[in-house]
Amino acid sequence: MAPIGTSTGVLVLLLHGCTVMAVDLYSSNTNPEVQEFQRVELSCQIKQTNTKNPRIEWKKIRNGDTSYVYFHSVIQGDLKNRAEIKDGISLVIYNATRTDNGKYRCEVAAADDPKSFEEITINLTVTVKPVIPQCRVPKSVPVGKSAVLHCRENEGYPSSVYRWYRNSDALPEESRSNPKFLNSTFIVNVSTGTLMFAAVNKGDMGQYYCIASNAAGSARCDAQLLEVYDLNIGGIVGGVLVVVLVLVLITIGMCCAYRKGYFANSRPSGQSFMNPSKTDCVNYLRTSDEGDFRHKSSFVI
Repeated sequence: MAPIGTSTGVLVLLLHGCTVMAVDLYSSNTNPEVQEFQRVELSCQIKQTNTKNPRIEWKKIRNGDTSYVYFHSVIQGDLKNRAEIKDGISLVIYNATRTDNGKYRCEVAAADDPKSFEEITINLTVTVKPVIPQCRVPKSVPVGKSAVLHCRENEGYPSSVYRWYRNSDALPEESRSNPKFLNSTFIVNVSTGTLMFAAVNKGDMGQYYCIASNAAGSARCDAQLLEVYDLNIGGIVGGVLVVVLVLVLITIGMCCAYRKGYFANSRPSGQSFMNPSKTDCVNYLRTSDEGDFRHKSSFVI
């Protein structure tokens, strides 16, 4: 017995004048992609085998964990009741969800073949359309100040990319890359959805909205107005001077009032509220028997 030729997954042997082929698999699509809630087929076919009833298994690999999908001729796990085996080996998933994303391994054990085991891996992607993104646009910004606009959604799969628009004009990732926006100083991060202005100018004023998109579709938020206004330096300086003047006048007024005695204490010096002074109309005498004061005479009117 001597080998006369080999190929991927195939072993050709010459045995007493007979050609023996080892088990071999193939797939019509090893990277299927489907939108959420649609049907998808994970193709796995036996190209050749000498074993009449080879053992077929499907496994799922996701985040480093491996679990059975089809074992002992029964659909397992969360695919139970929404998947089936087609043509004896391919796996069909109905109503695919984002949790079905991952790698699926089709394994065939053929006991009567010279090479008794073969496998093929299918990478399944279930795409999810983005939802309407949440957009935050400042209502007004003074000329020359920085500004940041935000756009984000977390439902789409694969992750959405973001594009900003001003008055229906698509903004480039960098303002300096387009002659139309050379007077602006913005940068768009298409991965995070942020639009950052280093210093806004009057030309940046307008209606802004964002579109989130991926392979499954797109969604946009409502337009919001960004106003840009001139900073009134003269008014600010004037306001500060008025405040300072008012504080000076208050201080001068308090000093004058103090000098005129408006804040002086009217109570005689050395007199405490704990020891009130005696009135002119009342005499208090201490007797040796009583040991304390007693009232001797009444008020004279």
